[in-house]
Amino acid sequence: MAAFANSEGGIILIGVTDNGSIVGLSQREVNRINQIISNAASHLVRSPLTVQTENVAVEKDQVVIVLTIPSGLDKPYFDKNGVIWLKVGADKRRVNSKEELRRLFQMTDQFHADELPTKAGIEALDKLRFRDFLRDVHKRDFPDDQTEVIQLLRSMNLATDDGMLNLAGVLMFAERPEWIKPQFVVKAIRYPGNEIHITDYVDTEDFTGPLQKVFDDAMAFIMRNLHKVQAGRGVNAPGLPEIPESVFEELLVNALVHRDYLVNAPIRLFIYDNRIEVVSPGHLPDNLTVEKILAGNSNIRNPILVSYVAKGLLPYHGLGSGIKRALDAWPRIDFTDDRDGCLFTATVHRTPVEELSLAKASPTTSEKRRKSVGKTSEKILEVCRENSSVTIFELAEILGVTERSVERNISKLQAAGLLRRVGGRKEGYWEVIE
Repeated sequence: MAAFANSEGGIILIGVTDNGSIVGLSQREVNRINQIISNAASHLVRSPLTVQTENVAVEKDQVVIVLTIPSGLDKPYFDKNGVIWLKVGADKRRVNSKEELRRLFQMTDQFHADELPTKAGIEALDKLRFRDFLRDVHKRDFPDDQTEVIQLLRSMNLATDDGMLNLAGVLMFAERPEWIKPQFVVKAIRYPGNEIHITDYVDTEDFTGPLQKVFDDAMAFIMRNLHKVQAGRGVNAPGLPEIPESVFEELLVNALVHRDYLVNAPIRLFIYDNRIEVVSPGHLPDNLTVEKILAGNSNIRNPILVSYVAKGLLPYHGLGSGIKRALDAWPRIDFTDDRDGCLFTATVHRTPVEELSLAKASPTTSEKRRKSVGKTSEKILEVCRENSSVTIFELAEILGVTERSVERNISKLQAAGLLRRVGGRKEGYWEVIE
């Protein structure tokens, strides 16, 4: 009962043997066992459980007791000896590691992986990156005094009380996060064909550094391995990617922000001829399912990371909307929640090359491409129509976002063929391509 309560609940059949044959219980046995169940749930499990029993009549006046244990609201639950049990497949096992115990507390929202303390002090901080963030988002200068820096990091939920960076602080603002947490990187590989090869690959790279750099480098890897389609455009016009960039933008942000950082494994990015897979450590949390995320539901696993991404650290359009936005831009995406393997995979299916060569531009394609760039990019286009000489700094001020965010959205607009820079940085101007 404790194992079921610590997991997702379950049912115990009493009066059925391990091989599935029904032996049933007599009425006298039913009365005795119901009393045992009541006592066990109340006194032998901590905290006490509320369970339900149902007596199901079978042959020869025999009964099978169906005992239903819900997923507990006060996890973790202990047995009478103080042992924590988890249900694993058809069996149960003890919780015997710090990682499992932390994950159990994470499931109940009592603990989050991104607040874990690390052994990195403020000397590991990328001061330039943190300074720019403070200036662009909080409109304040980087403190000169080290004590003030530590106090500021604490108040921003980036450091512990003893002045060490927590996991969120390391992932976002450490100069070399991979030296502190080498497992939290992105490993990407482009295979020839549609299967994993042991030795053959076309392109491979490991992406390290702060979260923003990892995102930018992983996006660049994907985009350079996509086919470019002219789709009726002029010979000298840049080709459009076969799949909208916004699709991978959403999936990568989800992988980096919502992965389970209690699993010591990298995010993996596999590119095949017929599909692209983004594999994140950790299955969907709690009772979240693929069907629920497709409907826009979400659970926050790493609240500190989410709060900073929402401030413009990465492209972010609201909790629970990323998957739906990716599907709107490219419906051919499958999601797999592997609870046994503790993995979540997004599979983006590609169009065969021979079909791409026949693709023609159409108003529908153009409209979808324009919609896929997002609200910030649309606002940039509006401002550039009204003032073609507007600067990136001025755009950031007008839109209330960081200069980095403006640069990223402009790159996206240029790749989509919707915006072009004419002339140099100082004397040039923006041309909106209608």
